[in-house]
Amino acid sequence: MIALRLASYGAAYFFVAGVGMSYWSVWLQSHGADAAQIGTIYMSRQLVTVVATLAIGWLAHRMARQRPLMLALLAAAVAALAAQEWAYGFWPLWLATLVWGATWHPLLSLGEGVAVNATRQHGLDYGRVRVWGSVAFIAGAVAAGTAVAGIGVPWVLYLSLIGALLLAPCILWLPMPARPDPPSASAPPRAVAARDLLRQPAFVLFLIAVGCTQASHAVVYSFGTIAWRAAGISDGMISVLWAEGILAEIALFFFAAAVTARLGAVRMMLLGAGAGIVRWTLMPVLGESLPALLVLQALHGLTFGATHLAAMTFLQRAVPAGAMTLAQSLYYGLANGLPVALIYQVSGVLYERVGTQAYLAMTVLTVIGLVAAVVLARRWQGGLLIREAKPVAAGGR
Repeated sequence: MIALRLASYGAAYFFVAGVGMSYWSVWLQSHGADAAQIGTIYMSRQLVTVVATLAIGWLAHRMARQRPLMLALLAAAVAALAAQEWAYGFWPLWLATLVWGATWHPLLSLGEGVAVNATRQHGLDYGRVRVWGSVAFIAGAVAAGTAVAGIGVPWVLYLSLIGALLLAPCILWLPMPARPDPPSASAPPRAVAARDLLRQPAFVLFLIAVGCTQASHAVVYSFGTIAWRAAGISDGMISVLWAEGILAEIALFFFAAAVTARLGAVRMMLLGAGAGIVRWTLMPVLGESLPALLVLQALHGLTFGATHLAAMTFLQRAVPAGAMTLAQSLYYGLANGLPVALIYQVSGVLYERVGTQAYLAMTVLTVIGLVAAVVLARRWQGGLLIREAKPVAAGGR
């Protein structure tokens, strides 16, 4: 039952991600944004996401109850999403997107913090829980492609709203950790702070390794659908391409326990970065060939899937439970947020000027991620990087 409650949250969240990742750029085009403006909108959203994720993670780390905070964020996110129905042109779209990024995206790090701790506490396989998010991502991508082809582009927004509203009961059902007893006033323990983690060289190397590999998806996330449409690929087949990449991810997640036990976090990072080098180097050459795209999209199971599993495995093994919400916010803010924000802007400019050659810049990013993972392998031995302070009994030392 715990696994089902965790999986339902991920499914609702990633249904929205599947809709948006595959067709949001097309929806933005329909509301008057060009390629460079789409890059700016995505970059701005990511920058706001970084600040919001870090700030909300810091706040949640100090709160006894996170559920009211999550519900408040969701309410604001739904309002911002609905407002985009009437947003036309760059500035209205930009403003609505900022509010959306500040309220929706922190819900991922908060939910993942609960999931990683709960799977560790109850002996569950994180991959088997997270796989349902990937299934829902496919459902969202396929639903978006089908709706755009059969009804029209406006349904990209409507499907996103449906998924966002479904997240509300999932938050209410989420198995939050029990409220801790208040510490003794005479000897309160010191909570782990962000600076404690960021002072650990292994943690910084981890952020660089996974951050660069995840950020390398910026071009395909922003302009993949647009480029494939320009190459004459139908909306139905585009949905298949998105779904195929996630199916490869699902296959990996289903065997996550065995794979991570055999390879470990760092080797998974190396695998993800290596696959990224192959994928992004070949995309400009073979990106208009449907058979080749079917092969390259399957590598998403490694470029995203292996890298994400590596990140969650690292956090589960290197960070104590009481600091997990904070560590997740640092991961999603500094590794999945800041690099992606900068690369979204770069990708918009590059795609406008050189088209699919922009993928070669993503190759460079994955090389940096690969190097950071190699160095991490020498600096981290697989244990906790930092331990939480324990309260000292009154009169003790």
